Amino acid sequence: MNIRISCNFLWIFFLFALCAYGEKRPNILLIMVDDLGYADFGCYGGEIATPNIDQLASKGLRFTQFYNTAKCHSSRVSLLTGLYCNQAGSSKLSRATTLAQVTSKAGYFTSMAGKWHLKNEPTDFGFQRYWGHLSGATDFFVGDKTFRLNGEPWNDFVDGFYVTDANVDYSIKFLDEAIASKKPFFHYIAFNAPHYPLQAKKEDIKKYLGRYDAGWEVIRKERFAKQKKLGLLPKETTLPPLPKHVPAWDSLTDKQRELESFRMAVFAAMVDSVDQNMGRLIDYLKENEAYDNTLIMLLSDNGACPFERSRNLDIPPWKGNSFLLYDASWATVGNTPFKHYKQTQHEGGISTPFIAHWPKGIQSTGGYERMPSHLVDVMATVLELSDGIYPKNDIVQPMQGKSLTPFFKGQSREPHDELYFEFGSCRALRQGDWKVASFYGCQWELYNIKEDRIEQNNLAKQHPERVKAMAERWTEIAKTKDFQGKKKYSPVKLQESSNVNKTWHDPKKVEKWKMPDM
Repeated sequence: MNIRISCNFLWIFFLFALCAYGEKRPNILLIMVDDLGYADFGCYGGEIATPNIDQLASKGLRFTQFYNTAKCHSSRVSLLTGLYCNQAGSSKLSRATTLAQVTSKAGYFTSMAGKWHLKNEPTDFGFQRYWGHLSGATDFFVGDKTFRLNGEPWNDFVDGFYVTDANVDYSIKFLDEAIASKKPFFHYIAFNAPHYPLQAKKEDIKKYLGRYDAGWEVIRKERFAKQKKLGLLPKETTLPPLPKHVPAWDSLTDKQRELESFRMAVFAAMVDSVDQNMGRLIDYLKENEAYDNTLIMLLSDNGACPFERSRNLDIPPWKGNSFLLYDASWATVGNTPFKHYKQTQHEGGISTPFIAHWPKGIQSTGGYERMPSHLVDVMATVLELSDGIYPKNDIVQPMQGKSLTPFFKGQSREPHDELYFEFGSCRALRQGDWKVASFYGCQWELYNIKEDRIEQNNLAKQHPERVKAMAERWTEIAKTKDFQGKKKYSPVKLQESSNVNKTWHDPKKVEKWKMPDM
């Protein structure tokens, strides 16, 4: 009898301890926005109204050197797996496990809303709930044929549908289930915004009409001044001139300036809408007493998008099937003060705002973390906090990241020995303060990022041996770790970079556009 009582007592004690321990593990809310530049949020220098996101930054931790892969799908692969893109099996994730798989096995309720942009569906990779689109981009008002709800086709595009709002509608539904289950949750929101097509609700666009009439030179200078005031950049940093491919605002015709101001207003409205929905999420977490023990991580998948692909210009951007974009001119403002854009491995392509907020777990309130970090670090962080176990077998590749949790505690950690970047024919490698980069296969450039984060002083000719060694190391990683084919790691060209891509501008677009009635 005494033995039975003791066994029962021990079992009850074990269950109590397990529950108590489980309560200590944080909920994890991972949020990725799409094609948002380093300087687009207010807390990173922007003039767009993002009060909810700014509040998270003011009570949490902002990273100044957090890196992505410069492209939508490859950033999602690295974020979800802790591996470089092709190392993970690219969009098939065939050599990887996911954040959802490891947290689900650790007892978390796992769910996702938004853009997938990988093979199969989220429910095939550990997400117990999913609503969103499998495509790489979608119409914000009428959607597309790839929408799914828990693995089944979904097409309930009623009047008033707007995908940014719907992402949070379904997020709240899934979080209701998670909270009812008494389990900690891992929830991932992949907003399509502000990826093209630039589409926003008319009332949100109206807030920004006229705001950008001053032009990109003025807005860029305002953002840069704010970044320095906020402490994001050293006080001695100087703003480089506009790239040569960006025309002076005063050189444009009245109609060109009207178009440019308008399409930046639409972009701003999309970011504003993301922030409004962040406010809804924050209110929900507070109302359900989940806010204090939820780690929120918010970032972008790549830098601002420079590609001019506008069409259907006769349809206003608050209606379905419109397809407006801005080009490299406003993208330069989005990435203030950095060089280049989405797809390139210069800082404008790979530098993302990254905000971490967790009242019970982050000691910093409004501080900055300046050590370089990367998307691959998110897996290591989530594993540590969730008590997840990373598989060790012949299929899943070794995790590449380092946990961010020391930064949450106000501590430091060992830096990455190196960070590797690749997309298409653009390449980069960072080792300490040194970085080599190749622009669309052109000859390697060399920068000292500590002294020249804006990449204005190419030191390749002064340090040819360093360039040679780092280029060889990039090739070695591409071949042996990232499993790239020979074409991908063939030597770069001898020609110097032109620093321009023909897809970045199309001045004829203005001839097909007229200001819609507001």
